[in-house]
Amino acid sequence: MVSPHRVHALPGGARLVVESMPERHSTSVVLMFAGGSRLEDERLAGVSHFIEHLYFKGTQRRPSSKEIADAIEGVGGFINASTDKELTAYWARVPSEHMALGLDVLFDVVTNSKLDPADVERERMVILEELRMYQDQPQDYVQNLFEELIWPGHALGRDIAGTEESVSRLTRDDILEYADARYRLPNLVVGAAGSLEETETLGMVATALSLPGDLDGALSASPPPALDGPRVLVRRRGTEQAHICLGTRALSYLHPDRYALDLLNTVLGEGMSSRLFLNIRERLGLAYDVHSFTQKHRDTGYLGVYIGVDPSKAADAVNAAMAELRALGESEVSPEELTRAKEFTKGRLRLELETTNGVAFWLTYQELLLGEIKSIDEEVALVDGVTAADVRRVAQEVLGGPMQMAVIGPFTRDSAFRLAIGA
Repeated sequence: MVSPHRVHALPGGARLVVESMPERHSTSVVLMFAGGSRLEDERLAGVSHFIEHLYFKGTQRRPSSKEIADAIEGVGGFINASTDKELTAYWARVPSEHMALGLDVLFDVVTNSKLDPADVERERMVILEELRMYQDQPQDYVQNLFEELIWPGHALGRDIAGTEESVSRLTRDDILEYADARYRLPNLVVGAAGSLEETETLGMVATALSLPGDLDGALSASPPPALDGPRVLVRRRGTEQAHICLGTRALSYLHPDRYALDLLNTVLGEGMSSRLFLNIRERLGLAYDVHSFTQKHRDTGYLGVYIGVDPSKAADAVNAAMAELRALGESEVSPEELTRAKEFTKGRLRLELETTNGVAFWLTYQELLLGEIKSIDEEVALVDGVTAADVRRVAQEVLGGPMQMAVIGPFTRDSAFRLAIGA
């Protein structure tokens, strides 16, 4: 089958991935850079996220955030950006006839930012408020605490936005130095999907490239140290509901068993047909919100469970969740469960790729982080190839690792939680 996408090498080491979707009325463009919060040392914690915010404050050609927004919103489009632990992405979705405008604005943002000192100080205050806001949202904050346990003393365990201390002391020179190190052509993949003409798109992108082309002094990511055993962290808060994250290290996005892990996660806690939902919420009535999730990085990852529960039922809910985790390694999932998990996974993938934005991100992410792009048919075949024995084997391997648990709630003791995970 002919691949629907094309990859083009660009001057300076950047790459362009294009997929024509002529039936669509929109085109989405993504500029994705390798490097996020994982590459920051403690002194620079949060600088990637800080840069992403600052780049939208104004450029030499569009001196204010309003002018940047107006350029895209004036044609009915959308523009945004996000910082992750291993990448930073800037994207725009516009009516197809305005793709040149979308590209122009995105490249303007990442190459011509003013980085005005006054904007640096204003945005510092905004980010500090953002960090404080998350601490006031226990459902989010408990996951940050959980990640600190999963990757102790490592950049992966820090909030992407940094800490109040690090953000307070970042200087404009720090920001300029880091941006110069990361925003270079070999670290860039451009993705475009929608109603577009490939040769024209290639010409537009090649013309717009104006970043440094070498990687002098490139930063590298260090692997996280091994966990030395199970741990529990309780933050005492007078909340009406207890918020709990528990789990253990799992697989990277490069691991061949990642598809089996995803199906394990779906059986365990994705959706209203999952084991956690049916047993802990529906059958036992222990928790209103219970689900599982995975996080994958280049050389590590984790499988986690979130429980939102009445504090008086917290220990029972944790024990019930641990029983579900153990069961995955003790016996194979049923044919019906495995089929449901596969159809759920394939269906969600297809739905994500309905939009030009979904396709542009899908292509760009794979090219940047995986170094190869699988078609949806290839991805579906890999999902279909997973057996119940594979799921059980991966459960035994992953869930044999030391469990970690973060808890926010009105608790004076942690003994019941420690007992549940053998800490």
